[in-house]
Amino acid sequence: MAPVGPHILVINPSSSVPMTAAISAGLDGFRTPHGPTIECLRIPEGPLTIGTEAEILSSGLQVGAFVAQRPDADAVVIACYAQPGLNHARTVTRAPVIGIQDAAVMTAMTMVDRFGVIALSQASINRHLRQLRWLGVEHRLAGETVLTRTGTDEAGLPGDLVAAGEELRSLGAHAVIFGCASFAPYREGVEQALGLPVIDPTQAAVGIALGHVCRSR
Repeated sequence: MAPVGPHILVINPSSSVPMTAAISAGLDGFRTPHGPTIECLRIPEGPLTIGTEAEILSSGLQVGAFVAQRPDADAVVIACYAQPGLNHARTVTRAPVIGIQDAAVMTAMTMVDRFGVIALSQASINRHLRQLRWLGVEHRLAGETVLTRTGTDEAGLPGDLVAAGEELRSLGAHAVIFGCASFAPYREGVEQALGLPVIDPTQAAVGIALGHVCRSR
């Protein structure tokens, strides 16, 4: 059953239950007693992870179909840095549809001159750069680096994120963007370690969505 009253629909295009839970937990600070409901859902039919161009294209169609079934949403956030189905979804709803890469980049540019991005793969960096060129803001990018994992469990992830952030800082980044939708639980700790603003893209997108929803109430 859809929530009653103003609400923001946050869509994880993947089928991952743990990732969806992490995304939702990272948005708890945006949930207030009198504010819009923030509903975070996955697409059960989606891939477990989204990394290849084929996965992005197929996920885009699924995102569009999902959004079309939810005309009750006052704003939609696509919680995947690849932003599958962003333009397609905008054709099937009157609500604003916000991609988290665009939101993170725009948020970074309101804070600092140059930003850096922690990416999950070299292939994803190539996609990010295409989007930055499309936005016309590639000159504000200090650099991107691929996250190098030093272990297989989550315990080492904060340190790996800090190491990647230090590399970006050495390239001249004044803020760091997580190029992943589900790293919000680590944002504050990494920010403190780096001494630089760290932007979680899903939080950035929901912040923008709240602005859209609240100004129309």
